[in-house]
Amino acid sequence: MSQNLPARPSDRAALLSIKASLNEPYLGIFKSWSGPDCCQDWYGVTCDDARRVAEINLRGESEDPIFERAHRTGFMTGSLSPDICKLDRLSTLTIADWKGISGVIPECITSLILLHHLDLVGNQITGKIPSLIGQLKELTVINLADNALTGSIPPSLVNLARLMHLDLRNNKLSGELPSEMGRLQMLSRALLSGNQLGGPFPASIANIYRLSDLDLSLNRLSGEIPDVFDKMPVLSTLNLDGNMISGQLPKSLLRSSVSILNLSRNGLEGQLPDMFGPRSYFTALDLSYNRLSGEIPKSISSAAYIGHLDLSHNHLCGPIPNGAPFDHLEATSFAFNNCLCGKPLGSRC
Repeated sequence: MSQNLPARPSDRAALLSIKASLNEPYLGIFKSWSGPDCCQDWYGVTCDDARRVAEINLRGESEDPIFERAHRTGFMTGSLSPDICKLDRLSTLTIADWKGISGVIPECITSLILLHHLDLVGNQITGKIPSLIGQLKELTVINLADNALTGSIPPSLVNLARLMHLDLRNNKLSGELPSEMGRLQMLSRALLSGNQLGGPFPASIANIYRLSDLDLSLNRLSGEIPDVFDKMPVLSTLNLDGNMISGQLPKSLLRSSVSILNLSRNGLEGQLPDMFGPRSYFTALDLSYNRLSGEIPKSISSAAYIGHLDLSHNHLCGPIPNGAPFDHLEATSFAFNNCLCGKPLGSRC
């Protein structure tokens, strides 16, 4: 019965306002946004059973035939109309990878309480992340990467108890990470690299039981890394390279589930913990460009696997241990240390 109902006129008017604020010159994706029923064959628009607009899916990089016929990816300029907030049944908003969309994220977007998927990646959006974004309790995905967002991460973000994927990479965000990030209990991926985030690594992150991928590289984090990684059973990737982190390498990191660990280009000091064992499995372990000293612990020979190892540009000394993890490594993995010796450097101990 509802399929015979016309779409709500206010939804159609809001979509036409969105169309008017955007300019897509090459593909003509908005040509279909013209009929009387916005639930009928409007490109990227999906309605629910009540004939209300529920999803907007507009991707500038897609395998859709409209892109293949044009032999190009999408390009769009303009900005996001605040009238998007009139679509009060919207659950998915994807306007991604158009490269030229600028302006700000309308603050009123925080009134769309059914929104569970927000994806504006790959544009030139400026301004701040809406301060009340924590009101959107249904959000499971936030992808605002590859824009020009400024300001800090809103403290209210930690209220998003269902959030599973957070991607804010490659913006101009500053300030500290919210100290209560550990409240994001469902979060599995937190990708925040390439910003200007400072302050300490929040110890509360250890409370995110499901977190598997944490990327805070290329920021301005300082202080020590808390020794909490034995509480994170599924964390497999940890990238903290290119910060200003000091102190010693946490022992729990070397006996954790992390298999890709990059702590290069920081200010880590002290000795490598002698904590390797048969459960140590590293696809990549990069500790280069730090201030680590002392010897490479002999226990590293007992590691189950080390695919890529880089200990270069430190102050390490003494013999490089023998064993399977080192058989395939080259001299560059150990170069520019104080007095390392042995295979594969070619210098006798």
